Amino acid sequence: MFKYLIKRLAVSIIILFGVSIIIYFIVRMMPADYIDQHTAAQVAQGQLTKEDVQRMKELYGIGDNSIGGILKSYGQWLSKAARADFGVSFVYGRPVHEVIGKYMWISFGISLVALILNILISIPLGIVAATKQYGAADYIVTILAMIGISLPSFFLGALLLRIFSIGLGWFPLQGLSDATQIIKGFKQVLDKIHHLVLPMTTLVILNIGGLMRYTRTNMLEVLNSDYIRTARAKGLSEKAVIYKHAFRNTLIPIVTMLGGSIPGLFGGALITETVFAIPGIGSTSYKAILQGDIPFVMGYMMFIAILTVLGTILADISYAIVDPRVKLQ
Repeated sequence: MFKYLIKRLAVSIIILFGVSIIIYFIVRMMPADYIDQHTAAQVAQGQLTKEDVQRMKELYGIGDNSIGGILKSYGQWLSKAARADFGVSFVYGRPVHEVIGKYMWISFGISLVALILNILISIPLGIVAATKQYGAADYIVTILAMIGISLPSFFLGALLLRIFSIGLGWFPLQGLSDATQIIKGFKQVLDKIHHLVLPMTTLVILNIGGLMRYTRTNMLEVLNSDYIRTARAKGLSEKAVIYKHAFRNTLIPIVTMLGGSIPGLFGGALITETVFAIPGIGSTSYKAILQGDIPFVMGYMMFIAILTVLGTILADISYAIVDPRVKLQ
């Protein structure tokens, strides 16, 4: 296990290095950077000259957009990033790691609850659909799964707001707390939960279909295996066959899928948070990307890349826990 982890970590460092190069070049090739966007009006009015803008770009370290200039800037960024220094955000005026640390926990709380609900709903429904193949339950689950997969997040979020906030008035329209009054203690917690019901509902509906279909497909494959027929031939109850034998062997592909959900837990739901005006890391990064905030975009993207690598490693380790036959080398 130790040798395996060392090997995977070494490969992960190479992967992260390659990812950082690609992301940095893409960000630097954006049509308008942070300085261009914030000086366009002054340049148009004659308050600033192109030379002034260029000097400002050089001050921010984005003055030279040639290949050599970008490589030089990337080298400077990489030397600082190796020391866990991702610079200061242009937009938020604070160190990137502080901004990420402040906003990611809001996204984590929302995404974690949504993931737990997703697991509790999707896996049982997927098992029911597999055991009742081509029955009424199977068709209902399949339709629900397709609806969840097909709906765009911005459309579903806007629809829920239109029905339950504007139409019925059951839930707040946007935000994380009631700005009209000062609330403390347990009432403040209840107020936040009240504001987060619709965003979490949106995330659950959007993600429930994928895991549900994944569980159904793998359960059908396992239920058609020879050892399942043998278990039934021995006279075991159908409940024991499904939950003790079949479902246990379905866990490996499910663990793979759940391992990939780790980046989403901390990375936030960009569109959903924007629709509901939730100050999470998703909406925060969206604002930074729109304004060409290179330090924040690089720090955020590398944060997601690291979580993706860790999620993959944890999924591999979970294989050995779920199935003792799997050997990590």
